[in-house]
Amino acid sequence: MAEETPRYETYTHPAGGWGAAKATAKVLLEQSVVGKGSRALLSMNKPGGFKCPSCAFPDPDREKTLEFCENGAKALAVEATKKRVTREFFATHTVSSLSEQSDYWLEEQGRLTEPMRYDAATDHYVPISWDDAYETIGRHLRALDDPNRAEFYTSGRTSNEAAFLYSIFVRAYGTNNFPDCSNMCHEPTSRGLPASVGMGKGTIVMSDFDHAEAIFVIGQNTGTNSPRMMSNLVHARKKGVPIVVVNPMPERALIRFTEPQDPIQMATFGSTAIASEFVHIRIGGDLAFIKGVMKVLFERQDAGEAILDHEFIAQHTSGFDAVRADVVSQDWAEITRISGIGEEQIRRVADIYARSRATIVCYGMGITQHQQGARMIQQLANFLMLKGNFGKQGAGIAPIRGHSNVQGDRTVGIDEKPTAAYLDQVRDVFGFEPPREHGHHAIEALQAMIDGHAKVFIGLGGNFVRAISETELAYEAMRRLDLTVGIATKLNRGHVVHGREALILPVIARSEIDRQKSGEQFITIEDAMSNVTASKGILAPASDDLRSEIEIVCRIARASLPDSTIPWEDYIGDYGLIRDRIADVYPGIYKDFAEKIKDPKGFHLDVPPRRREWRTPNGKANFLLFQGLLVDDDVTEPGMFRLSTIRSHDQFNTTIYSNSDRYRGVYNDRMVLFMNASERAERGLAEKEVISLETISEDGISRRVDGLTVIDYPMPRGALAGYYPELNPLLPLGHFDEISGTPAAKSIPVRIVAKAAAEVA
Repeated sequence: MAEETPRYETYTHPAGGWGAAKATAKVLLEQSVVGKGSRALLSMNKPGGFKCPSCAFPDPDREKTLEFCENGAKALAVEATKKRVTREFFATHTVSSLSEQSDYWLEEQGRLTEPMRYDAATDHYVPISWDDAYETIGRHLRALDDPNRAEFYTSGRTSNEAAFLYSIFVRAYGTNNFPDCSNMCHEPTSRGLPASVGMGKGTIVMSDFDHAEAIFVIGQNTGTNSPRMMSNLVHARKKGVPIVVVNPMPERALIRFTEPQDPIQMATFGSTAIASEFVHIRIGGDLAFIKGVMKVLFERQDAGEAILDHEFIAQHTSGFDAVRADVVSQDWAEITRISGIGEEQIRRVADIYARSRATIVCYGMGITQHQQGARMIQQLANFLMLKGNFGKQGAGIAPIRGHSNVQGDRTVGIDEKPTAAYLDQVRDVFGFEPPREHGHHAIEALQAMIDGHAKVFIGLGGNFVRAISETELAYEAMRRLDLTVGIATKLNRGHVVHGREALILPVIARSEIDRQKSGEQFITIEDAMSNVTASKGILAPASDDLRSEIEIVCRIARASLPDSTIPWEDYIGDYGLIRDRIADVYPGIYKDFAEKIKDPKGFHLDVPPRRREWRTPNGKANFLLFQGLLVDDDVTEPGMFRLSTIRSHDQFNTTIYSNSDRYRGVYNDRMVLFMNASERAERGLAEKEVISLETISEDGISRRVDGLTVIDYPMPRGALAGYYPELNPLLPLGHFDEISGTPAAKSIPVRIVAKAAAEVA
């Protein structure tokens, strides 16, 4: 694949529109699936069809002919591609040579077609039968002297049914080691929000967007990471609803957007201005900004305005006085210095919130991936509670989760810290005593590998080694494992950075027909607003030698637990039996699962805060005190920047669709660093100078990435941004949210090393 020359230019068009339509057509053509892909897109996110394998944003309440976005089309195209990775491919390429290829190149090779094992003698993957693959895994797991020496990773692409059985198998095996992709993104929501409102999920449904009087989008690049949400924002703006966007980078879609499915806008090259107020926050300045807005509300309330919802506060909350005292004590000079936002704009935003009778706060990883991400989310809950924005139409908190079904996996048991009540249900339903000791989240799993404690890693989807912090240490630790297993649709870095023994097990994709003993099967998915829907593939599988995730989990379970009384084989043949067991283990939220899922639009799981029921220890929604204005450690080294790792527009998690980033004007390059132009000049750096970055830390480990081209971009002063996962080597293992363990990838303290100095070093 020929390398194209890097190119950098300013993107001046609206996001979406003809650019998105052209990109969709281009990817279908590149993957040779124009006809098949176009037909499949008509079934994606539709009743009776399959759920998009990309983001977790819900389907709309209003019917639309097409219900997909540019990035969803890309996800489908690379899944439905005609390209194949066969035994001949592996015979041609050594694993050492594959490891030198880019993430994009590995992805572009196409679909995996049969199970493979690593042959150390030849440095090639070679074919293995499914039975021998299962026996290999069983042999390793049975040989471990402690079940906690195995790590069982889960990706958000996993269905409810597969994740549920995976959780039962792993607990029957004897451990709660469930490192999960949610550990690296919205775990601060899962761990931080329950102390505030009693559950770690969002509290809105799609119809709330139609009734909101103000919408805040904080630390979330909607146009790239959940593009279907742009329709909700466009409709809100057309009705005059103010949208406050808070972000260190002015993302194109949140400035101006053309709806590709709006024929008038498309025909007239029109667009909609999205952000009525863009808050150009400094990295890590969100807490100071939110407390500044709250301070204005308290000032105005004290001056006699009726702004706060005192009835809600009195009846439903606890802790208000302590939070009020903390906020009013904050100094305006410090608020503006840390946030980077002037007092005048903070007061304008406060006025928007004060006038709104129903407000939604949406947030993404720009909030969660900080050292105090969970506590920052609690402050957002404080902010909403001031005006009673829980349990009423058009209002609530909305974590915009990334991967489709990452929330559902957690709901059905993928949790390293399970509750006693859940474990009791597992015991009563399945007849074994599950382990009670908490297991490992992602950071702890990697540490167990580094320490030599972990010996086996099984990845049910995902690309753990590329997504996790501390890239070089992660690679070294993975290679020392006795066995690594990658259950996947396509080749990725985790297959070429592997243990002494390694297996690649190819699965049926979500868009493909899954035919078992009792007939064609469907799976279920939970979206970011707790709606559970059915998903049924329509395409022929990429190979006759693929297996479903459910079958793979069950066969591994039987090979590892030969004396298990759980009827694993029955579950392979009829997924309805799995849903019956889910309903047994979760009789509250999944009661009558089999009947409810017959509704083409699915059903909502219970969200108690929507009816102002608070399942907290004190039965109240809690204002939680977090003193000060910082969400990250204060680093005072002169010349320090805070680096935020970000996705490009042609990327989903670690999957790279191309080396370009249209909306930021970057083409054919991912080794770039976005920087404030005036600050670049002050540092003596030329335009497009190639530099190195080093992490500032006190642990004695040198972390450095070379070969980064500096690109002028409207960043706040003191802030840098660059692509994930290329900059993961700069992220220390110990730099994480203290409540959830989520890597603080949005605020890494770094220094720039100029090219000349880098060459001398």
